[in-house]
Amino acid sequence: VSFAAARAEGIIIHDARGRDVTIGNTSRIVSIGGAITEILYALGLQDKIVGIDSTSLYPPKALGEKPNVGYMRQLSAEGVLGLNPQLILAIEGSGPKETLEVIEAAKIPFVSFPETYTEQGLIDKIKLVAHAMDADARGACLAAAVSSDLAELKKLRDGVKQPARVMFVMSFLNGRAMVAGHKTAANEIIKLAGGVNAVDGFDGYKPVNDEAIVAARPDVILTMQRGREQLEAEAVFANPSFALTPAAAKKSFVAMDGLYLLGFGPRTAAAARDLALSLYPGLNEKAATWKPAALSVDCHK
Repeated sequence: VSFAAARAEGIIIHDARGRDVTIGNTSRIVSIGGAITEILYALGLQDKIVGIDSTSLYPPKALGEKPNVGYMRQLSAEGVLGLNPQLILAIEGSGPKETLEVIEAAKIPFVSFPETYTEQGLIDKIKLVAHAMDADARGACLAAAVSSDLAELKKLRDGVKQPARVMFVMSFLNGRAMVAGHKTAANEIIKLAGGVNAVDGFDGYKPVNDEAIVAARPDVILTMQRGREQLEAEAVFANPSFALTPAAAKKSFVAMDGLYLLGFGPRTAAAARDLALSLYPGLNEKAATWKPAALSVDCHK
């Protein structure tokens, strides 16, 4: 098949839901998921975006200049279809199912992108978004910048002699801490930054009891900044179980922007570097001279 013929038939993407989705027109897109929106802007394709979801917080101007269709897991079919999209690009886990069924019935191509919290998963996500938009060269450009950042990050990690035990606390529910186990973005970003997850023995996010917190012996508490509901160091360390941890003894508490820290978009290596600097102040000299390529590369051509 010649390239022209293949283009006329559309691009076919095998998506996270195991479906082959044929994409014809990419002129009006709704982008669901902070990382997807961030990638589209990094590829210079923002003019094709007609709507985004409420997790699309970067670049900051996105929410100012694009209609917001709501939270990715609580989309309304009317809100999405009202924007007259030709294509919907969404991160895995977007929904609910009823909304997706209405969108499918409307014959709007809907591509679900796998949410794999690994270095390779990040590179694949960038290339797949670019491919869906028939912008493979731009995707290769951004993927190369991110790969170079990840390689620099590895050099930084190689300088870590004593990995810090990090506990990611999502929130408190009825006095119990909701923490990140394995197979989470938090677990992977901790590893990328040269730390180890102090929590072991389960996947996903779960509330844990006081004994488990004390037994985990975290050196550092990590959380995400989110406006008024933000966890503060004083409140966490005032909790009797957290008060007994090495983290409390050193008052080691790090709060970072949620999408930056956990979004697994183009800035992930930069976020991991910033976390590494918080965990290991001694690394400063090396890291201060490294400017992440993904933050400055121009992949708009």
